[in-house]
Parts: sequence; C-alpha cells; structure tokens
Amino acid sequence: MSSSSLSAPLSNQPSGGDSTRESILELKDVYHRWKGPKPPVLDDVSLTLRAGEVTWIGGRNGVGKTTLLRLAAGILLTQRGSVSIGELTPRSKGGLYRRQIGFLSAGDRSLQARMRVTQQLDYWGRLAYVPRQRRAALVADSMRRFGLEEFADRRVDRMSMGQRQRIRLAMAFLHEPRVLLLDEPRNSLDDDGYQLLNQQIEQAAGRGASILWCSPRGEDRVIACDSSFTLTEGRLERVG
Repeated sequence: MSSSSLSAPLSNQPSGGDSTRESILELKDVYHRWKGPKPPVLDDVSLTLRAGEVTWIGGRNGVGKTTLLRLAAGILLTQRGSVSIGELTPRSKGGLYRRQIGFLSAGDRSLQARMRVTQQLDYWGRLAYVPRQRRAALVADSMRRFGLEEFADRRVDRMSMGQRQRIRLAMAFLHEPRVLLLDEPRNSLDDDGYQLLNQQIEQAAGRGASILWCSPRGEDRVIACDSSFTLTEGRLERVG
C-alpha cells in the first residue's frame, strides 16, 4: 500500500492501483437519481476495488458519496448499471454478497443504545452470519484492536462520540470482510483512535481486503491510500 498524495494529478481513469492485483468489487456504469428535478447523484460511475488496496473518494457534503457506498454495500439497489463481487450481486445473492462487506455508516443508526458494548458487537456478528463458535473470539479481538476492552460492559448510550465511533469501526472490521466501505471513518476520533484506525486499515490491506473510504474533503492528516478520487456532479475524477 502506497501513501499517494490526494492532490497528485493523474489521468482520469475509473479504476486505480495495480491492475495486476485481483479485482474484488466492481461498479460498472452505476446510475442513481433521487425523485425530483435534481440531476443524478451518480451518473454512470465505474470503479474497481482491488485486493490489498485502499481507495479514497472525497467531495462536498450531499454530493453522493454515501449513496455510492450504500450501493456498493448492497443496501441500495442500482437503478442502472451493476455492482458485483465475483459472481455475487446484491440482486441475485444479496445475503452472500453482504457477508463479504464491512460497512461503516455515518451516525448512530447502526447502534443499539441500551446494549452493552459486548452485546452490540455480538449482535452485529450474528447479523454478519459469523458462526457462534467463532463469534466470542472475534468480538474480543475486535474490542482489543479498537481499544474497547475496558468498556466491554458499558452501555452504548453512555459512551462518548469518539468511543461510539470506535464501536462502529469494530463492527465493520469484526468478521474480517473482503471489502471495507467506510463513510467518514475519522469522525470524532482522537489521536489514539486515529492511529488504531490506520493500523487496522493497513492490516486489512495486508491480508488482501479492499478498502474504500469517503470524506467531505482532503485533510491535512490522511489515511494512506493507493488511489484517490473526487465525486463531482455525479462523476468520479481521479486525483491521485
């Protein structure tokens, strides 16, 4: 994994990184338009996520980054175009497809306020179809990796915003997915949390996962990435 600058000028290509690496997730000519007179948020967007590579997409709030991630995760279905992981698609084999994905959504919608941290992660493991005999070990390991061990028995609604973000990250990484889709992963993280996030992204890339993360803009401290894009008026433009 290289630490490309987010501002390095490169030709506008729909897929980045080393083309000799295995393609994991493919978006081809994806189109999405919400109801109303506004133009499409995604207009024939194509992107290839490859094994062991980290991709960044930036753009202002409301430009369609979250929509793109939700389509890639199979939470939304494409209006036109296709999304696939090998032979799996959200339409034909949605359950199997989504098991390959670790998804971090912005905000608290994925958290159950009255659950304790261990319960929240175990619940998420069940949703990800982690076998019962593996779940406890993966929950414990995920808490360790994101510095949550001392909060194992604390209720989610009694955690700080930064601690809740760590919980959401632990959920996304829990089942060691082939693809990680991270919506503003640095939100509310302190320096220690940011360092843990970087370490886990590097480890995931090292085991061959594909990582796509989005943020509103390029920041002075960025997660190392192999390919960088901006989303503007429904189209991806490569910037690094």
